[in-house]
Amino acid sequence: MDTRRLYSFVKIVDAGSITRAADILHIAQPALSQQLSLLEGQFGQQLLIRSKRGVAPTEAGRALYRHAQLILRQVEQAQAEVSVSGRAPAGSVSVGLAPYSTGAALALPLLRAVRERYPDIVLHINENFGGVISEAIMTGRMDMAFIYDAGPIRGVQFEPMRTEELYLVAGPGGAAAGREDEVDVAELADVGLLLPSRIHTIRQVVDAAFARTAGAPKVIGEIESVLTLVSAISAGVGATVLPWSAARAILDIRDLVVRRIVNPSIEVKLSLCTSDHQPLSEAALAVHDLFHELITGYEAPARP
Repeated sequence: MDTRRLYSFVKIVDAGSITRAADILHIAQPALSQQLSLLEGQFGQQLLIRSKRGVAPTEAGRALYRHAQLILRQVEQAQAEVSVSGRAPAGSVSVGLAPYSTGAALALPLLRAVRERYPDIVLHINENFGGVISEAIMTGRMDMAFIYDAGPIRGVQFEPMRTEELYLVAGPGGAAAGREDEVDVAELADVGLLLPSRIHTIRQVVDAAFARTAGAPKVIGEIESVLTLVSAISAGVGATVLPWSAARAILDIRDLVVRRIVNPSIEVKLSLCTSDHQPLSEAALAVHDLFHELITGYEAPARP
């Protein structure tokens, strides 16, 4: 099979248009259309549905798209490993980090460590939600990730690494303030919370804890952006719930109220996950070992 056709097909699907894909690939549109026709003839299936708005993959096209991503990534890894055979690990390695997690504290140390030990490795760091990241690992678009353990997922192997308690983080004063270092879930019933959407593990465990005692959290906003959350908390718009390590990494907590949530305490589990069917490249194995070293040696800063 001509991998150039697979590459072109992936670009067409990503672009959603043969014309846009031709511009990206710097080839004539008729030539790209011919490559697509040859690919459809080879598989004996229609791979794309064409409309005035562009193109979309058929069911067969979606299946080929998933496999094409794996094949192209394996070809890229093979080329990188062969070209540096006998030398230090080199190539591209993609790492996913769940937002609002210890990953926020480990991102910079990981980047520095890779640059110091493996200068020929280009590290790609992607912060996204667990479902998105685990899908990227299944399809071969990402090598590994440090995410909240979402339970067994076909095609993904989870290695439990840490369990962290959640804390209330809020601006000074207001309903969330208090002299104690701890706060009961029931006391938070009227506190306006800024939380991620329900697809995020933190939101799920917070909802579950409230359901057992206080009914439901008072969510005044759903925020997926770390930068927006930081700005909103610092401005006193509302409070949030985070692991201490994440709060310490992304917020200037000196002027904020930070209280451990109890009765019940709320915990989240973090795991290092990889594909269970696609072997890691030499470069990815080097980063995996380094990541493991950083995680196991990491201690969150003590509460002031």
